[in-house]
Amino acid sequence: MESTMSVEVERKFVCDADIQKQLEEIGAVCIGQKQFQDKYFDTPDFLLTLRDVWLRCRQGCWELKCATVTKAEDRVGEPQKAELCSRYQEITNLSQIQLKVREFMKEGNGEQKTANQTHPVVHQDTPKTEGAENCPTGNESWLMELNLVCFAEFTTQRCSFTFGGEGDESGVRVDLDQADFGYCVGEIEVLVPQGEDIQSALRKIEKTAQRLGLSGDQRVQGKMDVYLQRYCPEHYAKLLSAYIL
Repeated sequence: MESTMSVEVERKFVCDADIQKQLEEIGAVCIGQKQFQDKYFDTPDFLLTLRDVWLRCRQGCWELKCATVTKAEDRVGEPQKAELCSRYQEITNLSQIQLKVREFMKEGNGEQKTANQTHPVVHQDTPKTEGAENCPTGNESWLMELNLVCFAEFTTQRCSFTFGGEGDESGVRVDLDQADFGYCVGEIEVLVPQGEDIQSALRKIEKTAQRLGLSGDQRVQGKMDVYLQRYCPEHYAKLLSAYIL
């Protein structure tokens, strides 16, 4: 299979009651609604997420998101508006995902704990989190081999919009997400082929944000931030300390 990698450049924003009307007024077209379930995996000592690497199974399909710039670098090396955007390399080819995860494991610590160790304690209010058997994508023995366990699971209702034509907002997608644990967030996103210019994507996102009247100079929490803060406070605290969130 050919390489399936791109960089997702994204800015999150707080949704209000009029957001769909605003999107339609500036020329966005609704391309549909869908529901999907995400399961996120890491080692019990958070080896992946402490590197800002996120392994998930979405509706049976595996995805790996790896930060292309750290949050600490963002704070000192980027213009203020660029700081509001995240940039992640996305890998969707399972063989490439497995290879990349093994590389991160090797970098993190050469000695992997055995797969029969105790899993992290999950907060009692967390939606039920089960193992990889609920991601029926074939042989998942690699998860056990690498001691990867599911630490987060939630369902999202998404309504998506895009812009037509070849103007400033071509290639821009806006997703309005409602998570099943009661959090709503919007995302302005541009996918950039690996190796191509990120600055153009940042300009498109900023233009869309301006047309939507978005203001503020603070990052908006994503679904995962809120989920971990509510249900996995120890994990959340470690990520804050490492400048991941």
